[in-house]
Amino acid sequence: MNRNARRIVLAGLLLALAGAALAPPAAPSSSDRAAESPAHAASELPGVLLSRQLVEARRLEIGDTVVLSVDPQGSRRRSFRLVGVYEPFPDPMRITQSRHEARLHLPDLLQLTQDPSDPQTLESVGSINVALQDPSDAAAFARDLTARIPGLFADPTAAEDDDGNPFVVLERFHLAIALVTVLGSTAFLLALMVIRADERRETVGVLRLIGFSRRRVLLEVFVEGLCVALAGALFGLVLAALMQGGFNRFFQWRYDTALVFVRVTAGIAWRCMLIAVPLGVFAGLVASWTLLRRGVLELIRR
Repeated sequence: MNRNARRIVLAGLLLALAGAALAPPAAPSSSDRAAESPAHAASELPGVLLSRQLVEARRLEIGDTVVLSVDPQGSRRRSFRLVGVYEPFPDPMRITQSRHEARLHLPDLLQLTQDPSDPQTLESVGSINVALQDPSDAAAFARDLTARIPGLFADPTAAEDDDGNPFVVLERFHLAIALVTVLGSTAFLLALMVIRADERRETVGVLRLIGFSRRRVLLEVFVEGLCVALAGALFGLVLAALMQGGFNRFFQWRYDTALVFVRVTAGIAWRCMLIAVPLGVFAGLVASWTLLRRGVLELIRR
């Protein structure tokens, strides 16, 4: 084949390739359209987030199509694609309720909840959350806003220290139980220390005979009581820190919630130390002073 023939064949191949590249793609067959339409339609659906409890109850998976409706009869319903699962914010007031909830984008929510007979539903809201720069002004801001706009109700979201708040009542109830427990345990500890000090009566008498003063004996009792009280308080804190995980996991499993029931913080630990250590030392000193008031011969007499 000469050079001109080779050039003609090469030009023909280039034209064929160009025609294949410029040719429109073949239309998919009916079977291909039937196979691709469900996945394509599902990808076109708006996304929605569902609570973990709802996903577990309905046995849903990411990518499933769910139908939501605000009408009990299901007449106004829309389809969504499940794109994620979230854990609802723990609410102590709803601890016994199943949190079957959904989170939607605002346009999707408005279209789902709109009333066809009322065109203003897309332009109106039922509530607005306002974040203040100074949270302590929430009560004054609510009063001022309610006075300026008739028919508007404003209420701070932070808990108020009033008698009608159930959590305030519960906190006071826990404080009363704690005070009774501390007083009862102090009396029991004092009784034990008195019994223990009476058992060491002869030892105290011997110390007095060899020249130890009452102040010296009290100082030794103080140091011993301080060490015992510190060891007991640290043991209680470590035990509480180890047990809080078990308590939380059990009640979270029992009520199917992420609410934290027990939490040992640094403030609670220091408060317990400030209460337990002085009480332990005080009980040891009081019990030892009952012996030191006696005479030396009375202490060593059997």
